Amino acid sequence: MNWQWSDMYSHPLWMVSAAILAIIVRAQRKAPWNPRACPVKLKGKTAIVTGANTGIGKFIALDFARRGARVILACRSEARGTAALQEIRESTGNQNVHLRLLDTSSLDSVRKFAARIVEEEKELHMLVNNAGASGGMPISLSLHLSYIHLYVHTNQGLLIPTGLPSKITADGLEITFATNHVGPFLLTSLLLDLLKESAPARIVNVSSMNHWKGEVNFHHFRGHNLKHVMDAAYNQTKLHNVIWTNELARRLQGTGVTANSVHPGVVMTDVMRNYNFIIRFLFNLVGFFFFKVS
Repeated sequence: MNWQWSDMYSHPLWMVSAAILAIIVRAQRKAPWNPRACPVKLKGKTAIVTGANTGIGKFIALDFARRGARVILACRSEARGTAALQEIRESTGNQNVHLRLLDTSSLDSVRKFAARIVEEEKELHMLVNNAGASGGMPISLSLHLSYIHLYVHTNQGLLIPTGLPSKITADGLEITFATNHVGPFLLTSLLLDLLKESAPARIVNVSSMNHWKGEVNFHHFRGHNLKHVMDAAYNQTKLHNVIWTNELARRLQGTGVTANSVHPGVVMTDVMRNYNFIIRFLFNLVGFFFFKVS
């Protein structure tokens, strides 16, 4: 009997094996590390988390609050920020959680936020720059859209990229760069003295392993020569995050303040809410088995 490749796919064992593999992969989505098992307490510490109303930022703020820290949720939306605030307070029992409005794509908003923090807070021990944007609209993300490179057809039969459109802010900056890099850069600079006075303190910039696909081109800051296909602009900003953080860490040596850029992994959040339905469906389908849940 001549064996053919098609025999493998038609054999019942193939379906059983695929089902077992899917179950195993699904079970492995949850990280083995349980943050509640960590004994570290943050009583007396003050933390700021940007983009804390959803996704990764919300989980970080929740964990800080659970450990007893004074947590400031820096959110763009007052409604979503208030909802997150109430949920975190109820879940942790920590009433020392507060909401402050911040839009990192607006330099004016960043300056006002920082001025209020300096005026109201005596100490600042942790600054987590988590808020980000992909393709032009602010979202609390930090995950890697390049896993799905897909295009959709228009009514005219032409192929168009599914990435979000570009936008130039009131400051003359391309919105992805303003939100992901320039805003956090300015915010950190304005709060740096307070962090030094509160040392030991730390700065955490949520970046992405996709930084290796970015390039340094300062014309991109103004939206020139910048491609907006899927996560192209996002990748450029993540590279700038890493370069900036490395230099910041070097300059902060001996001050008691550390700076690190981190890759959070691929996490199931609502990052895809502004994308085409087909993209979101495929992303969620793949994510159901392979991505972690924030």
